Amino acid sequence: MKTGTLGLLACVALAVAGCGRMGDSGMNPMRWFGGSNQPTTLDPEGGYPTQNQDGRQPIANVTAARWEPLYEGGMLVVTGVAATKGWWDVALITEVPMPSGRIRPDQNGVLRLRLVGNPPPQNTFEAAVPASPATDTITVSMTLSHSALANLREVVISGGANSVTLRR
Repeated sequence: MKTGTLGLLACVALAVAGCGRMGDSGMNPMRWFGGSNQPTTLDPEGGYPTQNQDGRQPIANVTAARWEPLYEGGMLVVTGVAATKGWWDVALITEVPMPSGRIRPDQNGVLRLRLVGNPPPQNTFEAAVPASPATDTITVSMTLSHSALANLREVVISGGANSVTLRR
């Protein structure tokens, strides 16, 4: 055999050895020049959150909930009354963290939501005056697509002191 052929066979043997079970070893030619920094998972760094990281507090009472039909699905409209005047940034959030726009009920067809907001700053007029149900109602809404509504049996909206269940 010629030395060129022997050298070529040695290179091929080394390349094949690096691609087998020893793919993570230094003999793998794909790792010789820094290797590949491809992620091995699609999970976010630190994993998915296990609880809702929203710092807002529950609104004291949920007073009503209803469905409004939409062409692309449905709109859930929820009304509540806070303990004091001046609550702001009120929203409906899921009890289990879900990506925005991809809200789904659990395996039993139940969607669990919380009515939350930020209270007024302490030592202000709003923080000292109790809210009046006649004038200080808070109304928020959440739209759900037809695909999110497909497996939905009921929605449970909870506040600080009570919860309202809305069946479909």
